[in-house]
Amino acid sequence: MASTSKPEQGVQSDIQIVPNIRPDGQKQEPPFFRSTLFQILVVGVCAFCAPGIWSAMNGLGVGGSESPDLVNAANALLYALMTVTCFAGPWLTNIIGFRWTLALGSIGYPLYAAGLYLNNRTGATWLVYLGSVTCGISAGFFWSVEGAIATGYPEQHKRGRYIATWFTFRNFGNIIGGAVSLGINHNANHRGQVGWQTYSAFIAIQCLGLVFGFFLSNPEKVQRDDHTKLEAPRGIHWREEATAMWRLARSRSILLLVPLFWYFGWIQAYPGTYLETYFTVRARALGSFMSAVVGTIATWLGGSLVDLPWHKSRKARAVATFILIALLNSATWIWAVIIQDEYRRTKPVLDWSDHSAFGRGFGLYLFERISLGLVENYIYWCIGNLSDSPGDQIRYSSLLRGIETAGVAVGFGVQAVPTALIVTASINLALWFLALPFSYYATLQVVRKFQKLIRDHQGLEEESEE
Repeated sequence: MASTSKPEQGVQSDIQIVPNIRPDGQKQEPPFFRSTLFQILVVGVCAFCAPGIWSAMNGLGVGGSESPDLVNAANALLYALMTVTCFAGPWLTNIIGFRWTLALGSIGYPLYAAGLYLNNRTGATWLVYLGSVTCGISAGFFWSVEGAIATGYPEQHKRGRYIATWFTFRNFGNIIGGAVSLGINHNANHRGQVGWQTYSAFIAIQCLGLVFGFFLSNPEKVQRDDHTKLEAPRGIHWREEATAMWRLARSRSILLLVPLFWYFGWIQAYPGTYLETYFTVRARALGSFMSAVVGTIATWLGGSLVDLPWHKSRKARAVATFILIALLNSATWIWAVIIQDEYRRTKPVLDWSDHSAFGRGFGLYLFERISLGLVENYIYWCIGNLSDSPGDQIRYSSLLRGIETAGVAVGFGVQAVPTALIVTASINLALWFLALPFSYYATLQVVRKFQKLIRDHQGLEEESEE
């Protein structure tokens, strides 16, 4: 048996590619529930129930609350804890496996929603903070393992589209959540907090994440459509795991992507605060719904551009996708600074009844969400093509999520002070232009790594046929 992952000397490979052969010598077709597509559907449904509905709440503008300060502070605490548990994800998965990590990682989400519900009804804040703590601890494990499944399980030529499928399910949580909240709050043409009934539906859906997580198969039971099985042995000594993490953390690809990871985390505090500050309740509900729609389109666009063979050169497809993302993000944040400079003086309250003023401000919010969707898909496509190993992928995903959540924690903490949005928008723009050159060179590095994986995989197939 040959390994498709070639770690540095002294680090044992954690994955073997093994042909699935029946006793009669014929290659065996896997049952659907062991296929990579089924695993993506499972992680997608879990993403819909847990982080998808969480995003729907925050898509209302800082959790649908009347004041952004409480939820921004709670989110800063949540993401600070997630930073720790994201980095610890590989150790937990090494002990209990992918399936249990995914299922247990969803248990904190309903408590977070329950805290917002209690605050909405009574003004109590204690459950908001308790929910942030429990969600921060469990969600870090969930984030690390869901990313590893989405990038490490699929076949190489399907990763862009399967990552888009995973994001589509998560965005569908935003679509459903936004539709529910829009139906409940469509007459609320004023600023303030959303109706408490919104949270009841959210809590019920989030409780299902634990159930659906148990339908996932661990890597060693999954079979790809090229008739190969994945093996990611557990029980690796913690020192060996730490060595493997350190090897990846100081790799050139990750170091080049760190500014993009940080940028993506930092900017997430801005759109929700912007929505809460300037829009009526029903406009915020519409924003929650529409952000999911445009985000889904953006992720599929990004995934298709890098996967579908519209150009024979994978490098050309990757660079073209990067240029599209670069132009759109640059235009969006320049526009944000211009509009924010205007709004800090006029302090508008925007509702769809005033079409001209609403369209400018709401359009900016949608472009922020489109930019986020494209960047997120592209980041996961990059780390998904750095290794063919689910073991390495959970390490890559944990590194990404850990750096990202650190950025989110700092972003929400700064916004909770509170900080003028013109300052935040200006920092967003500066961080984006700082990340641009590093991200371009990371793109070229990822393409080289992917081409090496293809050559290794082809050599494996020839060896198995012999």
